[in-house]
Amino acid sequence: MQFNVRPYVCGALGRIDTAILGKLTAAGPRVRPALQTAEAALFSSTPLPPYHRTGDAYAFSWGERRPAALDDWITVAETYETPGLMGDGKRVTLHTGALGLVDVYYVREGDAVYFSSLIQPLLSLVPITIDWSAWASIIQVTFPLGEATPYTDVKRLPGSSALVFEHGRVATERRLPRWLRTEPYEAWVSPDEIVELLHQVYADYDGRKLLVPVSGGYDSRLLASVAKARGADVESWTTSPDDGTDTDIAFARAITKELDIPHRVITQDAADYPADATEVARRLEYLTPHHAWYAPFAKEVHGAGRILVDGLAGGPLLKNFMVSGAALEARTQAERSAAVLGSLSLGAPSQPFLSENAAQWMAETVREQFAASTSMLHGHRAELPLSVLHTRTVRGIARSAVNLVGPEASFAAPFIHPAFFDAALSVGVARKDKGRFYREVLHAANPRVAALPSTNVVKQPLQRVPLRSTAAPARKYAHGMLETVANRVPGLLSEELHEVIAGGPDALTRFNGWNDRFWARGLVLFGLWLTDFENDLTDVATPF
Repeated sequence: MQFNVRPYVCGALGRIDTAILGKLTAAGPRVRPALQTAEAALFSSTPLPPYHRTGDAYAFSWGERRPAALDDWITVAETYETPGLMGDGKRVTLHTGALGLVDVYYVREGDAVYFSSLIQPLLSLVPITIDWSAWASIIQVTFPLGEATPYTDVKRLPGSSALVFEHGRVATERRLPRWLRTEPYEAWVSPDEIVELLHQVYADYDGRKLLVPVSGGYDSRLLASVAKARGADVESWTTSPDDGTDTDIAFARAITKELDIPHRVITQDAADYPADATEVARRLEYLTPHHAWYAPFAKEVHGAGRILVDGLAGGPLLKNFMVSGAALEARTQAERSAAVLGSLSLGAPSQPFLSENAAQWMAETVREQFAASTSMLHGHRAELPLSVLHTRTVRGIARSAVNLVGPEASFAAPFIHPAFFDAALSVGVARKDKGRFYREVLHAANPRVAALPSTNVVKQPLQRVPLRSTAAPARKYAHGMLETVANRVPGLLSEELHEVIAGGPDALTRFNGWNDRFWARGLVLFGLWLTDFENDLTDVATPF
């Protein structure tokens, strides 16, 4: 990992033990001091000047967008979606971005907190013990919820949160982000106004070379249409999402031809899948089984010399993505929450993957974690899309742009720009139902492109192509990882899955359905984690 555009940072606040801080700074990428006081320390892999400095006061940030001036930490967080460290001589504040896209991990030791933008260096400070609640959500929902990481003693600071050292002690401070402080009632924003707001967001990147990946769906064609309309220097790339059809490639060719944008297809090799899956899992610190397919694409972006324009959050904001009919029709809070969690969770596999005890414990644990992670959204007019944004989008989907493209290359996420985000969120879920509003926005941006086939509507042509993730090299890799799980934690898996694993790699050919594939990927990820930390994990006793 090369920290070219976003630095690796670590540090501490509180009653700092210099020996512990020394272990932390030595455990990760090479760093240099950016700030050292009695109550705060900040180290960075590249020079990190403060964006504010007067007397004892200072303010640093290390997200994609740099704050223009000092402000309250939550204002900085929600305006620029950046973590940072600030102090005024009396109070030291370590904060996240409002959504928490760029991670801040930490360990508490006495009256101090030691933090890092990576988990791995913090493991030098604490014993490595398994957090089963984190693995429950990674396996069932494909990403962790709340503060959980795979390790009991390492926590993640959630979005819109801060750790504050004041009056000799460290406390956690949570703030409601802008979109919850002032509920965005229906403002009847028009599709033309949405497109104009995107133009305004793109103005920040005028004169810079852009790369807009086009996948055949709504988000990418909207972003490509507006970039082209602005006369930007833009290219478009497409790769296989490994979904078995590669419809995205066919549709993207039509879209980019209509827009007259140079288009390139990034090819993938089934033989490389095990290495790609392993590399992505380790780079994402075992937090999600997603994104193995994205690895060849991300590597090419690193050398492209262009800002990647990512459609992050477009689906939840503009077309009720992951919001089911049951969620829209729910009459009570409990029904609404259950429906959203149901959409985010993997569906039932073709045969039980988990033992009965494990499945029951995980379902209850994930339900509790999801309720805690979304409780601040309950009753909000935009609760449904925000529940998706604050969980799946931030913890799972954003990893491709934030942690695979960045920190080597810059990415832009126009849909989370404050002006656009607020306007899109104000559009009621009824107007967005079944993609109606989004189609109106696409038509306003470019009617000819809007009329082209989309993977959001129907996956045609349905010519089947082999999956990298189920080809022979992938089966051999997955089988080895599943064997590790079966041997180390036999009580996690069902008898049926034990029988399949005993049948060898080719027995995995039965797992071709979407749900089966993702259940398997989560357990394979767990197997890799068990393998990588085999010498550090002394106890993998289960709570079920």
